[in-house]
Amino acid sequence: MQRRRITMDYTARYGLEFNPFLKNSKEVLVETQEYKEILFRLNYLLTTKGFGLLTGSAGRGKTTAIRNWVSGLNTSLYKVVYSSLSTLTVNDFYRNLATELGAQPAFRKTDNFKIIQDEINRLVLEKRQTPVIIIDEANYIGNAVLNDLKMLFNFEMDSRDRAVVLLSGLPQLKSTLRLSIHEPFRQRIVMNYNLEGMTKAEGHSYVTAKLKGAGCTQTVFEDSALEAILNAANGTPRMINKLCNASLLVGNSSNLNIITTDAVMQAINDCELGESQEPSCKIICMMVFSHKIMCQKRPKLYASYHC
Repeated sequence: MQRRRITMDYTARYGLEFNPFLKNSKEVLVETQEYKEILFRLNYLLTTKGFGLLTGSAGRGKTTAIRNWVSGLNTSLYKVVYSSLSTLTVNDFYRNLATELGAQPAFRKTDNFKIIQDEINRLVLEKRQTPVIIIDEANYIGNAVLNDLKMLFNFEMDSRDRAVVLLSGLPQLKSTLRLSIHEPFRQRIVMNYNLEGMTKAEGHSYVTAKLKGAGCTQTVFEDSALEAILNAANGTPRMINKLCNASLLVGNSSNLNIITTDAVMQAINDCELGESQEPSCKIICMMVFSHKIMCQKRPKLYASYHC
């Protein structure tokens, strides 16, 4: 007679009211030191107005930080406009900007320039609203658009900037801005911040806070298992979430009440991190696992060489 393998719901097994590592689940906001720094910089930009630059590798938390910052803005004082250069042509970008500001766009770029400037003036002078224009995935920006933006938000009759323009994108955006032709644009950047990612200590606190926010009061990960996740994720919140989620599923299917290093290694394999995104992930985790076994056999060595 074949034995049937029975597994319980993984959230119940690990004492979770919901999965805090899923994007579409209830969000548990963890305010790391870097997150607080981003909010401070964005609020500074809001006060000074002008151009701001927020860069960081994929999954580092740019969009999350911006979204939460925007949600706290007074809508009667600020007009927030989102746009993306990855999904729009250059002409569509300006048409979209005019539309989002509340104006009727034209077909010619030069006409849209005037329409956008007039609408910004109307918002600032008549409605007493500050336009907050967020250009996402700005690493796709071209030299011509950067030059356009400098002119578009140059109000000759007023020495003060009237709008907040935030460019958010991958680190290569900074390489584009280092070109000598963009020196005038660089001089107008009043806020420039690059997300470096979480430290190991912040990673531990991040996972702990996520679990606690989901109502968890029990131990979910072995210390070595969590260490393996943080090594593989390399300080990237999105990758930590992905590996924690995959580890919960692997652990549950293996009927583990506490996630082990073996389960994490299987989760990394399932996520295909080894080949596609982080070449050293599997090697690191193998080292962590091997080190754990070695230290169990030679505890004195563990005391002198602790990961």
